[in-house]
Amino acid sequence: MKDMRLLELYNRLLRNDDIDIEEYAKENGVSTRTVERDIKCIKDFLADNEDKSRKIIRNKKKYQLTYAKDSVNLTKSEILAISKILLASRAFLKDEISLIIDKIVKQCGPGQDLDLIQELLKNEKFHYIELQHKKSFITHIWKLGQAIKDRKKVEIAYKKMDGNMVRRVIDPVGLMFSEYYFYLLAHIENIDKEKYFCNKDDLYPTIYRLDRIEDFQVLNEKYIPTLYKNRFQEGLFRKQVQFMTGGKLRKLKFIYKGSSIEALLDKIPTAKAKEIDKNIYEIKAEVFGNGIDRWILSQGDAIEIIEK
Repeated sequence: MKDMRLLELYNRLLRNDDIDIEEYAKENGVSTRTVERDIKCIKDFLADNEDKSRKIIRNKKKYQLTYAKDSVNLTKSEILAISKILLASRAFLKDEISLIIDKIVKQCGPGQDLDLIQELLKNEKFHYIELQHKKSFITHIWKLGQAIKDRKKVEIAYKKMDGNMVRRVIDPVGLMFSEYYFYLLAHIENIDKEKYFCNKDDLYPTIYRLDRIEDFQVLNEKYIPTLYKNRFQEGLFRKQVQFMTGGKLRKLKFIYKGSSIEALLDKIPTAKAKEIDKNIYEIKAEVFGNGIDRWILSQGDAIEIIEK
């Protein structure tokens, strides 16, 4: 009986339940002193196993299991924040996002915290709007990720913006998410760059929107990485790219007179700002592609281009 009670208590703590000593004693027909002894047994168990990632603390009349910063367990705040970000991303179908959110939220375990988080997310889940393509590609992401790791060639059927279908054999080097969409970054095999590329000397990968890949097959053939393919860095590329459009690496210089320099620096991570007058800044940035031009146009008189 005691062993079962200890296991149940430990399981509740693992589920992030706060244990009210008096309530728990009544539920199990034992004294509060017995509950205190049970808590001590679990504390001793954690100490004997040198588990420094978890610790039981007392907050007034309640006990709770806390985790170190490097723990694999999500806190309640992290669960709520991640769920909100996923819902705002609109990255998946409604049924998919609902299932993913439910899996994350259930880490809270039963109780008031689970009920509260579900209540805070309920309205957004109900009004969640899928993107127009209405395609599922979760399994595609994993398969393409494996192809990138194994440096395997992939044959794709891709629907372009104008509706035309093209078939390509590509060397995939990266997967990214940006503003509602997942993208595959890859170099095209055996293509006439003089004919099809604006810049025949372009070393950067071509960007494919994942939902426009109508069909793909991971081939058994591996590609031999060139110097650039071998050192492609998604993190660096993300800093430079705007709106996931193709093009080449460019250096920009402009005057910014907008209302929030902070928003500009968040939008363009490579930007360096120098205040030349009150609330007027000279901006230098290195960006990839032509997508940044759309954003500059949207800023109207707030931006004066010096060099592009």
